[in-house]
Amino acid sequence: MQTFSLQQLADKIGAEVVGDGSLTITAVATLASAKPGQIAFLANEKYRSQVDTTGASAIIVAPNVAVPEHIAALRVNNPYAGFARISQLLDTTPNPAQGIDASVRIGANVRLGHNVHIGANTVIADNVVLGDNVMIGVGCYLGEGVQIGSNTKLWQHVVVYHQCVIGEHCLVHSGTVIGADGFGWANESGKWVKIPQLGRVLIGDRVDIGASTTIDRGALDDTVISNGVIIDNQCQIAHNVFIDEDTAIAGCTVLAGSCRIGKRCLIGGASAINGHISICDDVQISGFSMVIKEITEAGAYASGIPAAPQREWRRNGARYRQLDELFQRVKQLEKQMTHND
Repeated sequence: MQTFSLQQLADKIGAEVVGDGSLTITAVATLASAKPGQIAFLANEKYRSQVDTTGASAIIVAPNVAVPEHIAALRVNNPYAGFARISQLLDTTPNPAQGIDASVRIGANVRLGHNVHIGANTVIADNVVLGDNVMIGVGCYLGEGVQIGSNTKLWQHVVVYHQCVIGEHCLVHSGTVIGADGFGWANESGKWVKIPQLGRVLIGDRVDIGASTTIDRGALDDTVISNGVIIDNQCQIAHNVFIDEDTAIAGCTVLAGSCRIGKRCLIGGASAINGHISICDDVQISGFSMVIKEITEAGAYASGIPAAPQREWRRNGARYRQLDELFQRVKQLEKQMTHND
C-alpha cells in the first residue's frame, strides 16, 4: 500500500497545504465515507455540508472554500483534477500480469522491451514489437506485426489483429477487439461480395479504451484514434473513422464508417454518428443523440427524447402521427388567408 504525507501529495500536484503537512494519507474516499488516514474532495457545492461531518484526515478544495479548523486541506484550482492525480498516486489496482508466464506462446522475430509482463495463455504472433514496461493480461492475442508502445497495459482477453499499432501509456480493458474487419461489402445482383479490409488501426499515446469496445480496421486507409482520446465500454468504432486528440466518448456510442471527430469533443452515451460526416473541434453531444449531418460550429447539440410518463408519451406519439396532416391544414389555411387579403 502506497502512503504519502500530505505535504508530499501537495508537492506532487502543485497544491497549497492548509494544516498539518506531516499527516499520513493512505487512500482516497468520498466525503461521506472517508475515515482517518484518507483524503476526500469537494468539487460540487451541493456536498458542502458534508465537509463539516466528514471523517477524512484531509480534503481537496478550491482556493476560496473555507474548511473547518480540525481538518487539513489541499487547495487547488481544480479539486476534481487534484483528486484524480492523487488517486493515481494511491492506486491499489493490481497489474494485469507479473513476469512472463510459462504458458505464453511467442512467435518468431518478436521483440520485447525491458520489464515486459505477459499473463497466462496469451498468444503473440510473429514480428510483434512490445516496448518497455508493457503489460499483457491473461488470454490475450496479438496478431502478426502488432506494435505496442512503452508503458501500455492490456487487461485480460484483449484481441489485437495483425499490423495494428497502439502507442505509449495506453490502457485497454478486457474483451476489447482492435482491428477486426470493417463492415465492407458490395452488392452484386442481390448477393453480398466481401471487400477485404486492408487498412490498420492506429492508436496514439495516452488512449484509454473501455471493456468490450470494438475498433474496426480501415478498408484501405487506417482507422485512427489520436493522442489522449478516452473511449468508454461497449462502443463501436467503424472502419476509417478518425478521432482527433482529447475527445471523450461515453458508453454504447456508435461511430459509423469514415466519420471524422474533432479535438476535445464530448460525445454522450448511446449516441450514433452517421458515416462520412465531420464534426468540428469542441463539440458536446448529449446522450442518445443521432447525428446525421456535419457539425461545423463548436457548441452543444442534442436530439435524444427524454422519458415521459407513459400516458403523456402515448398522447404525444398519437399527435406526432398527425403532424403531416396538421401541417397540410395549416398550409391550406395560410393560402386562404393570403387569398382573402
